[in-house]
Amino acid sequence: MNKPIFKYRIIRSGLMLTLSAIVFQSCVPTKTIRDEKSALPDNFQNVASQDTINSAQMKWKEFFNDSNLTALIDTALVHNQELNIMLQQVDMAKNEIQARKGEYLPFLGIQAAAEVEKVGRYTSQGANDANTDIKPGEEMPEALQNYKVGAFATWELDVWKKLRNSKKAAMMEYLSSVEGKNFMVTNLIAEISDSYYELQALDNKLAILTQNLELQNNGLRTIRLQMKAAKATSLGVQRLEAEVYKNTSELYNVKQDIVETENKLNFLIGRSPQHINRDSDHFIDQKIDTMYVGIPSQLLTNRPDIRKAEYELQAAKLDTKVAKANFYPSFTLRAGVGLESFKTKYLTTTPESLLYGLAGDMVAPLINRNAIKAAYYNANDKQLQAVFDYEKTILNAHIEVLNGLSKIENLKKSYEQKEHQVVALTNAIEITNKLFSAARADYMEVLLTQRDALESKLQLVETKQEQLVAKVNMYKSLGGGWN
Repeated sequence: MNKPIFKYRIIRSGLMLTLSAIVFQSCVPTKTIRDEKSALPDNFQNVASQDTINSAQMKWKEFFNDSNLTALIDTALVHNQELNIMLQQVDMAKNEIQARKGEYLPFLGIQAAAEVEKVGRYTSQGANDANTDIKPGEEMPEALQNYKVGAFATWELDVWKKLRNSKKAAMMEYLSSVEGKNFMVTNLIAEISDSYYELQALDNKLAILTQNLELQNNGLRTIRLQMKAAKATSLGVQRLEAEVYKNTSELYNVKQDIVETENKLNFLIGRSPQHINRDSDHFIDQKIDTMYVGIPSQLLTNRPDIRKAEYELQAAKLDTKVAKANFYPSFTLRAGVGLESFKTKYLTTTPESLLYGLAGDMVAPLINRNAIKAAYYNANDKQLQAVFDYEKTILNAHIEVLNGLSKIENLKKSYEQKEHQVVALTNAIEITNKLFSAARADYMEVLLTQRDALESKLQLVETKQEQLVAKVNMYKSLGGGWN
């Protein structure tokens, strides 16, 4: 072929390809998606300091100083079924990257085939075969065998980066699944610690009810003696007995709650129901350590749910690019080489049995592109959804920290007041018991004082539990626990 003519054809083909790309690009619909907003204040409300020391940077084994609790968490991170299910999701997302990567690499395969074909005599092919001699005096066999072996390759040229963007989107989805796993770890640790503190609180409630019932039974015996001595009436006896029955019923409710909370913990750590080791004797004496919140911008890097939403947003942006590339022409190269013959003994006879082929295709949507348009618009809508979800996650994280700060501070003040209340009512019980024994106070004063003292002690335990749970929730809100 004349070189100038060949060069001219190449230039003409390139110009046609460029012109086609411009034409197709001008026909592609566009939709503007606003950028996401991730700005946060310089510091948290009512926290003037901009110190970057953050409790979320502590590993969970350092954050929890209870060996029984850390043992439960350790077991859960290995045996919790939901976490293990999530790990399989992460693995599947990783496999998807491998699959997407293979789509933009050349595909090479081998083929081997054997067939027998017999066409009708009174057909164009049959009549032609009958008049074709292989050797003088011989017709083409009616049942014609054919044997083939070879290799073939196909390769879609990723001109518009559709396949590479699809692979990058799969990578973002994988990273999102990893952060989803981290977020699940954070929530699992928080749920185990919350249930553990609840179990300790229930043990203390059980002890308080037991002590109070002993005290009430002593008072009941006293009032019965007074009734025999005509110093009290049966009304007082009945009222005290009713109070004993009520608190005994509550005692059994607490025992049931202990069983259910133990079983919940066993479920979370993935083992059959059994006793949970814990130290409940020093529950009420546990100190609430100071929480360091750092600065708001640290939430963007510390919280797995924010990073998960960010990766999902990146994946949605790439999916939009992939959907847009579907409007452009796709280019595919196909090639094959092999050997073919109607008898096996001729199969290796070359060049007579040699076959090869090389082809290139360009396919582009022209008319009725409704499905492609719908997919593109859906991709844009999903990207906008991801923008809103990302912003919502950041806002929620910020609010959670602010709520946690306020709750820790108010619970601290509430606990101090309840401590004073318990002391005052405990002293009041001693006074009313002495007055009652000396017949200087009636049964109602004893009853009401004991009831108030019991409620105050139970409320003190509940407030301590709330303090410990608030501390754990703050740790989770800051983004701690997963590392």
